[in-house]
Amino acid sequence: MTKLLKLLSENSNFSISELAAMLGEPEEAVKAQIKEYENKGIIRGYQAIINCDYLDDSFVEALIELKVTPKKETGFDEIAEMCMAFDEVESVYLMAGVYDLALIVRGQTMQDIAMFVAKKLSTIEGVLSTGTHFIMRRYKDRGLNLTEFGSDKDERSLIL
Repeated sequence: MTKLLKLLSENSNFSISELAAMLGEPEEAVKAQIKEYENKGIIRGYQAIINCDYLDDSFVEALIELKVTPKKETGFDEIAEMCMAFDEVESVYLMAGVYDLALIVRGQTMQDIAMFVAKKLSTIEGVLSTGTHFIMRRYKDRGLNLTEFGSDKDERSLIL
């Protein structure tokens, strides 16, 4: 990964002039390189990393594992493409190990996600099994700390 891509992956909000100064390059050269990365599909978009703990919106996220039978001509790509078409699916990854695909899925409730898995994902031809892991809290996302560890705030609940 180039220094420019590393900087953009850490903070896509840097201005061209800030990037040029950090890289010791002319602004026009940096601007041209970014444009080239975008045209080649290396840079696919720019997104903010949102700490959902501070939002009033209520939703649930889950990591769904899929064990699948790959298609003869297309391998895992066809099933991955089918999964990507669902609005509930945020991310799809090909994995090595016990399962083949990992999906990050978002719904309003745990029941919504359970119904999505039961009625949509598990019915795809070639899906052998699924495993659902609900994400309870994100501590770090894409390299950014989303916690306030070290503060005096104690959010633990006493269960009797």
